[in-house]
Amino acid sequence: MSDTRFVDGGCLCGAVRFRLALPSKWCAHCHCTQCRRFHGAGYVTWAGFESDRFELLEGQDALRWFNSSPGAERGFCGTCGSSMLFRSERWKSEAHVVLGSLDGPIDRAPEAHVFHDTCVDWMALDESLPRVQPTD
Repeated sequence: MSDTRFVDGGCLCGAVRFRLALPSKWCAHCHCTQCRRFHGAGYVTWAGFESDRFELLEGQDALRWFNSSPGAERGFCGTCGSSMLFRSERWKSEAHVVLGSLDGPIDRAPEAHVFHDTCVDWMALDESLPRVQPTD
């Protein structure tokens, strides 16, 4: 019997469903302008997983990818518009998943603010978390 824990997630309408095998690699609040605009929020909380720990269960036809910048794509449901995923040439071996799209908790709380240099001034932040710039 495996000790691997899983967490499922998906979009608002249920057309896209996926499963993630824990452990996650990291969890952070992203303040970049693209994340803010794509999600319509002051920042977005992401969790990173090794790509082979992500499984699309349903919605191959509903899942759409938007080329948001050179070498990077954002995944969303073509039916309801929920934004859930990110993949990039910069982090080829990782699947990035919006924490709010998950049905339950993962194995860690947010650990940092990334791209804090572009954060909005109208949203309170957890000042106890470090502010870091992503690296390769």
